[in-house]
Amino acid sequence: MWSSENRLQRRALLRGALWLGVAGTLSACGFKLRGQVAYTFQSIAINGGEAPGLTEDLCKLLDRVSGLKVMPHPKDAQVTLDLKQQTDDKAVLSLTSGGRAREYSLTKIYAFRLYDKDGNDWMLPGEIEIQRTYLYDDTQRLAREIQEQRILQEMQQDAAQQILRRLQKAQRPG
Repeated sequence: MWSSENRLQRRALLRGALWLGVAGTLSACGFKLRGQVAYTFQSIAINGGEAPGLTEDLCKLLDRVSGLKVMPHPKDAQVTLDLKQQTDDKAVLSLTSGGRAREYSLTKIYAFRLYDKDGNDWMLPGEIEIQRTYLYDDTQRLAREIQEQRILQEMQQDAAQQILRRLQKAQRPG
C-alpha cells in the first residue's frame, strides 16, 4: 500500500514526465514562439471605409507590433492599406425533411491593396475569403442569432490576422 507521501511524489514525477514529453513533442514538430514580427515599412495608414470592423481589428493587432506606427492619414504614412470592399454572403447548405433551413454557410470576402505615397504597389492586390458553416435550430432562434454574430466576428478577426501575415511579405517596389 502506498503512503500519502509516496502518492504525492509519484504524481509529481508523473506530471514532470508528462510535461517533459509534451515539450519534447512540441520541439520535435518544429514548434517555436513567434517572437517579434518584422515589416519592411515603419508606418502605415489604413483606409477602411468599406470595412470599418476589419479596420478596427487591424488597428488593434498592429498596435501590438512594436516599431510600427499606425497613422491617421495616408499622407503621413510610408504605406497605405486600402480595404477596397467587403462582401458578405449567407447561403442555405441543407434542408430538413419539412423544407426548412438546417445548415447555413457564411462567407466574407475582403479585397485589399498596399501602396505608397506615389501609388506604387508594395505587394499585389489581394483578397481574403473566409467561410464557416453552422447548424440552424428553428426552436432556438435567439441562440442562433447570437451564434451567427459570434461566427461573423471570428471570421473578421481571422481576416485581420491573415492580412497582417501577408503584410509581412510586402517589399519596397523597384
